[in-house]
This record gives sequence, C-alpha cells and structure tokens, in this order.
Amino acid sequence: MPLLEVKHLKKIYTTRFGNNPVEALKDVNFTVEPGEYVAVMGESGSGKTTLLNILAALDRPTGGEVLLAGTPTSAIPEAKMAAYRRDNLGFVFQDFNLLDTFSLRDNIYLPLVLAQKNHTEMAARLEPIAKQLGIADLLDKYPYEISGGQKQRVAVARALITHPQLVLADEPTGALDSKATESLLHVFEEINKAGQTIVMVTHSTRAASHAGRVLFIKDGVVFHQLYRGEHTSAEMFQKISETLTVLTTGGNSVE
Repeated sequence: MPLLEVKHLKKIYTTRFGNNPVEALKDVNFTVEPGEYVAVMGESGSGKTTLLNILAALDRPTGGEVLLAGTPTSAIPEAKMAAYRRDNLGFVFQDFNLLDTFSLRDNIYLPLVLAQKNHTEMAARLEPIAKQLGIADLLDKYPYEISGGQKQRVAVARALITHPQLVLADEPTGALDSKATESLLHVFEEINKAGQTIVMVTHSTRAASHAGRVLFIKDGVVFHQLYRGEHTSAEMFQKISETLTVLTTGGNSVE
C-alpha cells in the first residue's frame, strides 16, 4: 500500500473581497511508496507550495483528499491535528526555524518534549541521529554559534527524532552555499537509504537531481514526472533541466 496517496486534490483561494477566485490546485494525483525520495518542482505560482501545505495538514483542500498510511487527513479533528503532525510528519524548512535561546540539543528535543517523552528516551533517540548527521559535538552550542549548513543538519535531526512516517522538506537548500548544499543532499540520500520517506519541494535542479523521482507541477496539475532509475545525478540534472525548459517555454509535452 502506498504511504501517501493524493487523490484529485483541488484548492481554490478567494480574494479578500470574495471575487476573482484563484485555482492553486486543479486536479493533483500521485502516490508515494514507503522509502521513496520524491522532489516536487514547478514555477512560482504553480501550486507546489500549496500542495506541500496540504500534505503537511497546514491547509485544507477545497476538494479531493490526502491519505497517509491509509488514513485521510480530512478525518482528523482540528483539535488533534497538531499531535497528528508531530507524531507522523517531520519538517525541514529553508530558514531552519531554530530557537536562538535554546541549545541545539533542546531545539532537537522540542517535538519530543511536546509529546511528553521522558529525558532518557529523548537522549537515546538523539544519540544515533546526531552521530549520523555529524553534529554530536555541537549539541551544547546555540544556533547563532554555528554555520547555515550545521543549522540545517540540526533541523533535519529535529525532523527525524520523532521517527516520522514522512519527512516534508520545503526548499531545504535555499539558504545554503554550494558546499553546504552538497553536504545536506548527501545527508538526505543517506537517511533515505536508511528507509526514511521524503517529499521535497525545491526550485533547485541540483537538489532535485538527487531524488529518486521528480514531479513537475504546472497550472495546478502534475505535468510530468521523471524516475531516477539507473541514471546518475548528472544525467538526472540534464533531464530535469530539459523538462523545466519545456515548462517555462509553454510546451505541452515532454519526451
């Protein structure tokens, strides 16, 4: 069974005065299998951020549904939604979203504290993740004392520590330099190889070329998708670039 199912997803926004509705998503359909690493791409205004917000249960669709492990998110009461997100989803944001007054250790612990886990369990969960991400010797520092690349590794650790079914990443390399970007993409590949399912929204062809599958959103629908298969990252980079060219020049099909 797919881990994530998106069925006929539609989202219409109305303006402040109730006229000129904007159809951000028209009819989006796709599935994500357990252990997949999927990148979502598209021009600004294509609907990919709206899609991510709905997958994250931060926004409700106008029509259609999202199912995670067979459970429709629409069936979850609003009062239980925060706990649902915390228990099932991990989030990695472009701007890290770390609290400067908390140590890195406490930033990572935060979702477990909210879930009322005891300190022994929190420490046991953190140790292997910190080692895997290469931040074990940084945990007593504060966000303002470390680099952007290190901050993003901390953000990844915070996303993983709840053992989420799905990690959602929103432009995770957007604030990083080329060296830190390459390092983070390697981290994503490693945690995906360990079995973590990832859906990443990105503008970066380089970032998307590391995914196992790339979905292209255009005019509120899935326009095309590429599978990595046996292709190298360089070959995927070329295929993604060609597809984006078709998208931006108004083409209707991709070979």
